[in-house]
Amino acid sequence: QVRLIESGGGLVQTGGSLRLSCAVSGDTFRRLTVGWFRRAPGKEREFVAAVRSNGGSTHYADSVKGRFTVSRDSTKTTAYLQMNSLKPEDTAVYYCAADGRLILSSIRNGDQYDYWGQGTQVTVSS
Repeated sequence: QVRLIESGGGLVQTGGSLRLSCAVSGDTFRRLTVGWFRRAPGKEREFVAAVRSNGGSTHYADSVKGRFTVSRDSTKTTAYLQMNSLKPEDTAVYYCAADGRLILSSIRNGDQYDYWGQGTQVTVSS
């Protein structure tokens, strides 16, 4: 059983930064793809970013590319989402997700991830 615990959300002004953390336990961390998704009020869940297993490739939604950075720390078995130059449009509940069997073509599809964190609120004031 894979467990994911998220932290780091909060309230920031436009242009500010936050770093979200996703601590992972219950499986071999290096074998897991870790994705980040978000859901704003009244909107569907959308893909934000992901990093492949074993230090593989990174992937970003067009809306966050150049502002957000996804990374992973094998020593701490933790994935991170560094969010810079935040905009009010980034306001949402952010979720980390993990899976050990994803094919590359499914990395942006939340329905393909088996394990999810509890979510953390990010609010960006204008």
